[in-house]
Amino acid sequence: MSKFTLKVNRRTHTVDVDPTTPLLYVLRNDLDLHGPRFGCGLAQCGACSVLINGAIQRSCVLPMSSVKGEITTLEGLSENGQLHPLQQAWIAEQVPQCGFCQNGQILAAKVLLDKNPHPTDGQIRTALNPTLCRCMTYYRVQAAVKRAAKAIAGASATGEEKEVVA
Repeated sequence: MSKFTLKVNRRTHTVDVDPTTPLLYVLRNDLDLHGPRFGCGLAQCGACSVLINGAIQRSCVLPMSSVKGEITTLEGLSENGQLHPLQQAWIAEQVPQCGFCQNGQILAAKVLLDKNPHPTDGQIRTALNPTLCRCMTYYRVQAAVKRAAKAIAGASATGEEKEVVA
């Protein structure tokens, strides 16, 4: 066992775990964060996605000994009791069905919008392609990303936070 200090969702945590333990298990079992989910266990479906220093990472195969940087989970997108515009857009566009992929889809969309605030449909599909959706809600996901992009652009233009939900 080894002690690891992690900064997760703007909070510092210390855990004592085996260095080979996947980050996903520490987030879910030790820190009680349930945004990242176990999907395939092979880093191929995206359900376990987290952001580390703003880059998407698959936490199911990332051993604690390799974790370096600030971690953001789906829970960490919300600030001051306000849902992130992506989370609001997901609700407004009625994206979730089973909800399994939502964690990976939203975090991949965040990375995309951080780099490209006005993506085309093709850019959205390319960016979210590595995250699999069993329910096939890809068109709703695309609509939610476009809605969030508009909301974020509007908030940036006015310097205010805007409510997205219709």
